Amino acid sequence: MLEVAIMIEGQNGLTWSRWQKMARAVEELGFVGLYRSDHFTNMNPPDKESLELWVSLTWLASNTSHIEFGPLVSPVSFRHPALTARMASAVDDLSRGRLTLGLGAGWQDREHHIFGFDLLDMQSRFDRFEEGLQVVTSLLESDQAVMVDGKYFQLHEAILLPRPQRPGGPRILIGGVGSKRTLPLVARYADEWNAMFLTAEQFEKKNRKLDELLVTEKRAPESVRRSMMTGLRFGRTVAELNEKLSARKQTVAEARNGGMIVGVGNEIVEQLLQLEKVGLQRIMLQWLDLDDLDGLSALATSLQ
Repeated sequence: MLEVAIMIEGQNGLTWSRWQKMARAVEELGFVGLYRSDHFTNMNPPDKESLELWVSLTWLASNTSHIEFGPLVSPVSFRHPALTARMASAVDDLSRGRLTLGLGAGWQDREHHIFGFDLLDMQSRFDRFEEGLQVVTSLLESDQAVMVDGKYFQLHEAILLPRPQRPGGPRILIGGVGSKRTLPLVARYADEWNAMFLTAEQFEKKNRKLDELLVTEKRAPESVRRSMMTGLRFGRTVAELNEKLSARKQTVAEARNGGMIVGVGNEIVEQLLQLEKVGLQRIMLQWLDLDDLDGLSALATSLQ
């Protein structure tokens, strides 16, 4: 069966206590990885605790031994990409090569306005994102001084020292499903494509498109890992599942048609197998209740 990781929303009340308990549980329960969003606050009030991304990942690198981890995803609108490259290289070294560096263009208007970040219009946002990818990949991959003369970012004979212990630095992940800008950027820069909330049929179509773009870029399709972050509606019993769906005013069909994994026991496994058949290699299941470690344990048992 495909690899199963856990993803949490960092802006949904993440504190040190919750993060530490979640990380230890994910590793002990046998999930392949733990990923988290990089947000300052929620799209809509109320505002909740949101532990800073790179500080939390530094702790994770030193206090876990084998799970993979990273941001899904870190917007280039929050930090200069040279700073992101430096932090990512150091955290990857600290973890002995377990970081996946997820990068994105940024999208949430409210947090950008509140904290004074410039989100830009959609075209400019992706232009800046592409420049950011050039900066990050050049610094991680090049042993020579790097020059970048862009509209948004400029480097003048910059070199990242110390050099990453892993040749080329951490794996680069790009998240998104847009065929016009996102998938071409994946084909050009990424080691992993992370889709979001797709059914098996929808994923298969996007996956074929990415294969075509990779061939155009003269890259082997198998050189890019295929993963997906999606919602989870899991119940230990049918009654518990129905209660969770009712709280969100959803039916099983509505949630599944929205690309979510929904069910109890073997129903979860069956949906994961369908995604594996169309080329998915890793799934990051969104675990929204940060305190429900018993439920997380039950999920791990159902996947065995």
